[in-house]
Amino acid sequence: MSNKLLQTFKNQKILITGGTGSIGSVMVRKLLEFEPAQIRIFSRDESKHFFLQQELEKEFPEADIRFLIGDIRDKDRLEMAISGIDLIFHAAALKHVPFCEYNPFEAIKTNVHGTQNLIDLAIKHQVKKVVAVSTDKAVNPNTVMGITKLLMERMIISTQNYLGDAPTKFSVVRFGNVLNSRGSVIPTWIKQIKNGDPITITDKKMQRFFMEISEAVDLVFEAASTSFGQEIFVLKMPKKNIYSLARETIARYGSGKKIRVEIVGKREREKLDEILYTKEEAELMIELEKYFVILPNLKVFNERKKAYEG
Repeated sequence: MSNKLLQTFKNQKILITGGTGSIGSVMVRKLLEFEPAQIRIFSRDESKHFFLQQELEKEFPEADIRFLIGDIRDKDRLEMAISGIDLIFHAAALKHVPFCEYNPFEAIKTNVHGTQNLIDLAIKHQVKKVVAVSTDKAVNPNTVMGITKLLMERMIISTQNYLGDAPTKFSVVRFGNVLNSRGSVIPTWIKQIKNGDPITITDKKMQRFFMEISEAVDLVFEAASTSFGQEIFVLKMPKKNIYSLARETIARYGSGKKIRVEIVGKREREKLDEILYTKEEAELMIELEKYFVILPNLKVFNERKKAYEG
């Protein structure tokens, strides 16, 4: 157990928005290893709450875990969840590109307005740290989802302009695709294989960054334990060709059967390739062993460079 993480999380009251999701639920389990005073899981999906509660009550019968139904769009409900909290992990978002394209107003309400609610309340209640979860689709965005996540990042990083005397430190972690997360490609392909259907991919040239859920959670915790505020933490991730990944999935789960790969074509506004950071961000970036730290401007970069390299 990391002493640094134990010092960060022990006896703390922690809120996780989107806490019943793939990353959020893993965060809960890992956080419980560090003896927090309380974990509040905030999510609007009562079914996910129910099933997660059933699992956690068996695994951690003594832990103080609160299952809070609510939406980050509802500021009054969110305020009740944040009151008395020390640390916030903000993972609640609309994440599926096609649904955000078809429902842009809803994406803005959750990803932008919901984030503003959280920022306002974290400052008001003097939360110590807020770590928000973002995506590589926020880099040079071409979709509604990417644009709203870029706005979320900029809002979080710009909180320094609104803090006043509040002690809250805000930072962002930026991920690629999380392997085996709910709704991601590999579980979809495994289901297609089991049903005897062809595997569907959009384009043979499509490439994406991938990582394990455990790696994503480790970076979130690293950000919480080391951030000074205003950083974007970017995990170093391998990039994989989607077609090659589909063939690997067939080899592993196809039981020797001949499974066809069907090319269905790119979705609207979908990029063939993603990048982890812009050229402008690279000029304000510190490279460490497992991740990059992007700072908001040259002044902060010069102030923090030695601290992070140390």
